[in-house]
Parts: sequence; C-alpha cells; structure tokens
Amino acid sequence: MRRKETKGMDVRLMFGGLMDGRRVFDGLVRDRRQRSAMAAIMAMVLFLAGGLLSAMPAAAQGETTSPAPVAIQASTVEQARAELEKWKADVAAIAKQVEAGGSDDVQLVDLKGRADTIAADAAAANTKLRTRLDQIKTRLDALGAAPADDQPPEASMVTEERNRLTAERAEVNAIAGEVESTATNAAQISNNITAVRRALFAATLFKRTEVSAQTLGDASSAFLTELTNLNNAFSSWASFVWNYKRLPMFGAVTLSIMAALLFLVGGYRFFGSRMDRRAFTGEPSYLRRLSVAFWSTMVQSLSLFLFLVTSAFFLDNFNVLRSDIAPILFGAMAITGFVYFVSRLSYAIFAPTQPEWRLLKVSNKGAHTLSSAVLLMALVNGLDYLLGTISETLYSPLIVTVAKSFLASIIIGLILLTVSFLRPVIGEGQDYETGNQRLPRWLVILLRVGGLILIGACLTGYVGLARFLATQIVATGAVLATMYIGILSGKAISRQGAFAESLAGRYLARRFGLGVVALDQAGLAAGLGIYAVALAFGVPLILFSWGFQPGDIESWAYRLLTGITVGNASISLIGLFGGVLVFAIGYIITRWFQKWLDNNVMARGQVDAGVRNSVKTGIGYLGIAVAAIFGVSSAGLNLSSLALVASALSVGIGFGLQNIVSNFVSGLILLVERPFKVGDWVVTGTTEGTVKRLSVRATEIETFRGQSIIVPNSEFINSSVGNWTHRNRIMRAEIPVSVSYDSDPQKVMDILLELVRAQPPVLRNPEPHVEFLRFGDFSLDFELRFHLADLSNGLGVKNALRIAILQRFREEGIDIPFPQRNLNIHVEGDANPQMLAALLSEEGDKAVVAHTGAASSEKEASKSEKPTEPKDKPGAKA
Repeated sequence: MRRKETKGMDVRLMFGGLMDGRRVFDGLVRDRRQRSAMAAIMAMVLFLAGGLLSAMPAAAQGETTSPAPVAIQASTVEQARAELEKWKADVAAIAKQVEAGGSDDVQLVDLKGRADTIAADAAAANTKLRTRLDQIKTRLDALGAAPADDQPPEASMVTEERNRLTAERAEVNAIAGEVESTATNAAQISNNITAVRRALFAATLFKRTEVSAQTLGDASSAFLTELTNLNNAFSSWASFVWNYKRLPMFGAVTLSIMAALLFLVGGYRFFGSRMDRRAFTGEPSYLRRLSVAFWSTMVQSLSLFLFLVTSAFFLDNFNVLRSDIAPILFGAMAITGFVYFVSRLSYAIFAPTQPEWRLLKVSNKGAHTLSSAVLLMALVNGLDYLLGTISETLYSPLIVTVAKSFLASIIIGLILLTVSFLRPVIGEGQDYETGNQRLPRWLVILLRVGGLILIGACLTGYVGLARFLATQIVATGAVLATMYIGILSGKAISRQGAFAESLAGRYLARRFGLGVVALDQAGLAAGLGIYAVALAFGVPLILFSWGFQPGDIESWAYRLLTGITVGNASISLIGLFGGVLVFAIGYIITRWFQKWLDNNVMARGQVDAGVRNSVKTGIGYLGIAVAAIFGVSSAGLNLSSLALVASALSVGIGFGLQNIVSNFVSGLILLVERPFKVGDWVVTGTTEGTVKRLSVRATEIETFRGQSIIVPNSEFINSSVGNWTHRNRIMRAEIPVSVSYDSDPQKVMDILLELVRAQPPVLRNPEPHVEFLRFGDFSLDFELRFHLADLSNGLGVKNALRIAILQRFREEGIDIPFPQRNLNIHVEGDANPQMLAALLSEEGDKAVVAHTGAASSEKEASKSEKPTEPKDKPGAKA
C-alpha cells in the first residue's frame, strides 16, 4: 500500500496508521521478548554457575578470587567503550535530523524512540560502571594507603594491585563521565523532539485562514474543476483496468466477496444467537440488552472492517490500483467502515424500532431523532475527510479543502445545537410515546458549548481547529460510547447472581459443576476482564484520534511494562507478573508434591497421621518459602535490599513482636518434637479437646461440645500439657457403684465383672477388676475399673454398663441406697405455746414443717443436722 506524506491530518492516520502501528508494535515486542527470554536463560545459567563456584572450596577455585570479577568488569568496561562511540554517532545524527526542521510527525516519533533507547542503554551502562567504581573503592580501602618513607615497605604484590586498581578507577571514571554525558544529551534531544511535535500540532490547529464570500466563491469554482478531474481520473482508470487488468480485477473482487461472505457467515454462525434480537423472547434483562448491543455492534462492524481490509489488500497486491486512485479508494473504505460502525452503535443504543431493547430511557421519537443526528454527524465528518483526501490526491487548491471543512464543521455545530433543544427523555409517569423531558443539564451545556465553539472557530477563520474538534466529537464520542457499553456490561455481569444466569455461567455450572459461590467469583473475574478489554482497546483509539502516533503508544506501553522508576528502584510490570507467575507455579507444585507424598508414600507406608501432618506442614512452608524467593528474584527485586527490612524487623521484634516470634518458634518446635499430633486428646489449662490443626503460630483444638479454640503455641511450650493419646489410645475407665449394707459384696463384684466382660470394646489384658473401696456413710462403695482400646469409646461403653448394672441389680434384688437425714428441731415452748402443742400432737407434722421457717427467722428455734446410721449397720441405734 503506497502512503503519501501529508502535512495535515489524514483519515488514513486514524485507520491505516492503526494497522501499521500494530505491526510495528508486535514486531518490536516480539524482538524484545526474544531478547528478554535469552537474557533470562543466560541469567539463570550464570546464577547456577555462580552458586556452584561459591559452593566449591577455595583451593578448587584458585588461590585468589579477584581475577574472575576483574575479567567480568573488564568486559563491562570494554563493552561500554565500544558502545560509546556508536551512541555518540547516533545522537549526533538524530540531532542533525531534528535541526533540519523535519515536519513529519511519524519521523519525529521514530527519532524520539531512538533517542529514548540510547538514553536508557547509556544510563544502564553508567549504572554498571558506577558499581565497578564502588567495588574498586572498597578494594582500595581494604588495601589501605601506601606506606610512608619512614615506614617498612609493603609487599610488591600489594603495590601492584593498588596501582592497577588506581589506573582502572581513572579509566572507568573517564568512560562513566562520557557515558553519562551521552545519556544526558540523548534525553535532551528527546525533550526537544517533544517540544517540536507540540509546536507543529499547535501550528496546525491554530493556523488562521481568511474566510469570505469571495473565498467561498473561488472554492466553488475550484470544486467543480476537481469533480471534472475526479471523473476523468476514474474514467481513465476504469478503461485501463478493463483493457489491461480485467482478470486481476475480477480475481480481487471475487476474493473480496468470498472473504466478506466468510466473515459474515462465520460471525452469524458463532455469534448469531447472541446478537440477533429475534432469537430472544419476552422482556429482555438489562444484561441481555447490553450483551446483544455489544455483539451486534462489534461482530457486524468487524466483519465489514475485515472485508474492506482484505479488499484493499487484494486490490493493492494484484496491482489493480493506480497511485492517483489508491488513496481515494482506501479513504472511501475507511470512511465506509467508520460510518457503518457509528450507525450500528447508534442503532444498538437507541433501538428506534424496538424500545424494549433500548439502553437509554428515551421516547420513540427521541430515539429516531438522536440516532439520525449521530449518523448524520458521522456521515458529514466522513465525507469531509474523504473529500479532503480527493483534493490532496488531485492537487486541488488548498482553499477547496478549507471550504469543505468549513461547511462540515458548521453543519456539525448546528446539529449539536439542535440536539441540545430536544426533549427526548422519558420522565416520571411517561412512556415511550409521551416522553418529552429535556436532556440532563450538563449534557445540554456540553452540546451547546461544543456547537458554539465549532461555529465560532469557523467564522473566525480557525477552520483547522474546528475540523479537529468536530472529528473528536464524532470519533471520540463513538469510542467512548463503546467503552461505556463495555463497562456497563462488566458491571452488570459482575453483579451477584448475574453470571450464573448467563450462557457462559450455565455452561460452566453444567460442565464443571460449579456452585453459586464459584460462579459469582467467576462473574466478578469476567467483569474485571471486560473492564480491561474496554480500556485496552478504547484508550489507544482515543489517543490515535487525538494525534498520537503508534510509536508513542508503543513507547509508553513498553516503558510501562518493562521499567517504572520509583526512587532509585526500577519496577517492571512484566517482571512483577513473571514473579507472581513463578510463585504461583511453585505454590501449585508444592501442593501437588504434598498431596502425592501423603497419598502415595506415607499412606502406603502406614505412617502415623500425626507424622503425616507434620511432614506435610513442613514441606508446605518450605515450598512456599522457596517459591517466594524465586518469585522475588524473577520480579527483578534485589534480595540484598531486604537487609534493611530484616534489620527493621529485628527492631520490631525487640519492641512488639516477641509474642509472634515466640509462637512461631514454638510452632516449629512442636512440629519437630511432636509432643502431640492431629487427633490427640490434650488438656492444657482450662482447655480440653481434640487437636484439629497445627500451624506455626497457633494450634486449633476442638472441644467435645464442638467449639474451636485457637491456642497460641507458646502456651504448649511454657506450661504443662496433658495428652491422653500421646503413646497410644488405650484408656482406663472407672464406674463407681454403691449398694446397700444388706448386699453380698462378693456377689456384687461377680456381677460387675460379668457385665464388663460382656462388653466387646473392653480389653482382656489388662483384665478388668472391681475394687471394694470403703464402708460409706450410707452404702458399700465399689469401683469397676477396665481398659479400652480406644478412648473414644469410653462414653458409650460406660453408658451401656451403667444401664446393664441397674437392670441386673433390680433383677437380683440389690438396692442402691440414697442418703438419709434426720432433722432434729429444738423449740422454746414458753416463747410459742401454740407450736409446742402442735409438736406434741400426732397430727402436727405438717404444722411443724409450715412453721419451721418462721421459727428460724425469729431465732426461736435452732436446727442441727447429722447423719443417721442405717438400722442394719452394726452398733447403730434406732
């Protein structure tokens, strides 16, 4: 495709330049990616080699370690010296081209990129040289100053080393100064180019042209001549094609039509159900309306755009177009694609014939009017640029282009003013037919100000400024509207429960069995992805329309991804992403290895569950630490800079982090010594329960009531801990039993042993036994003692034994006594003769009970309580 240099703004800069810039950007990024990959591989090799050399004994490395770094640094110095001359020559050439007064913005962008690259490379080389200077200074300080005349002479080797380092320091200082000066000059030239581009842009916009009736009359005559020349050019080109290029023309048209059919059929085949409103029934939701608007606009516009691109490609490569026809035809294709995109966008937003699919609350009449106004502005602006391209190609007078832009800007300004007076909004209590509210006040002000600025700029002669503003109103407005739809779509799909109702959500739920929470999180991620895509495509298009070149976008993107300077540190987004990716991979590998080791090695070896948990936990912490180290290194962060953080952390430990560090160290001790493990029944302080999880900070204990208690690890180290299952899960259980004094003790013991031996969980070794404990106040006290293989069975076995004992005792006639008490009450008879009479009567028992409280409160009676022996106990009195 032939490109013609122009001084003004060309529509090809907006559409064709986007493709050229994308190809340049992809090529540069691909080359830089390859270089980055090779550099990463070499760095890994050097890292491993350095680690091996550092691990070797000193004798294996040689008598001294200085030759290796000297050779490396000498190579750095030689490389900087070799690159310095090239940098100087390039800087001089760039400065000469800039001083020559170049007005091509694309060329200036390229020169600026070259200057920035030289400045960055020189700055990096200067950093390496300064590092070498610091090493030389450290070495000289270690050697010390030369001995004075009255001091003993030093070894010749030390003198030679000092002299060599001094000479090298002088050489490195000289080279570093020149490199720094070159970097400064390159940066200064880059700033000068930016100033030149800004001046050219301002001069183009604010150039004033005399506009009068005579000027417009001369432009009309010149325009008629231009139409005649255009007709002659296309007629001669048609005759040329028919006579000499008939077959290539037919082939190009055929392939273009086939490509169009392929794009359209493929688009409808894969996205037809998502962009055809007839495929949906009922009242569409807001998310569905946004989805249909997006897919219908993007798929159809992209299909036409790709058709136009392939048509231009085939026509150009088949040599069908002439140099005076190609720019006009390509401009017409670009304008056609732009106008079609605006028409599809306005139709998707306003939906003049289908109000249920409308994205804005406007009436039917307002939707028709607004859609027509937007389409008319796009058409007028596109025709302006197309006619400008025709005038430039046919070498028409400049006044013709000025007159066309004047009329186009006036028309667009009048359209903006007209729209500001419309009343298309649906108000409260209105519908699609009766809506007649004004537009929002801020929008009305913007429309009127924009229209007045366009008309005023044209009338005062600043036609270039008016044309630029009119283009931004149409082009930038279309891009912003598309971005807004994308952002609304992302917001709608990230709402809680919205993604689960979408086609993608139902597919994920059906294919992978995702639940509500997982689908909601996927919807949030999808919404963020839509935001990123909308910004990634919208922002560059807006920048292109405002006059920025692809080189500018490439430079900013590369600088953003590869180097952001924060203080003295340079942070790379690609490096950070790579570091996060390396850490994620290391984390996944660690979890996989934990699972594999637990299920395939320790499980087959029948390793204790506590040991398995300790090993898994230790491997997990070790793997995460290694992954973090590799991730930080991959992100480009210097691990030596963490020394300051470590020192600050040590101060923090001394002041306020003692408990955290104590718990951490205690956790490591618990994992190594294993005084208890997961599943053990432990008792510490007031906490008793089963260990559920061990970590380096705290231990989770679940009580028998289901409560989880988080106990700091230091409490297990600094206090006594009871572990019921430390060695095994065998437990001794006791059941106290009391019988009356008239029972046979031996029979009771035999019954208890019989019942306990009938329980399967009870161990036969140690053998259960019964202890005759004591002669109690009211009973004979026994205790049944037995051992269980698993203490978790204790409650169930005890419960079953108690029931069996109670039933058997009832069958055998053995009584289980309860405490007995005799209550003796002494009453002063003179103080209360009525109560004394009641006590002496046979029917006064209830009265005594009723008046006991009153007698006690009046301190007229004293009560004494003492146990009464059973009648059948030897020596007892009735």
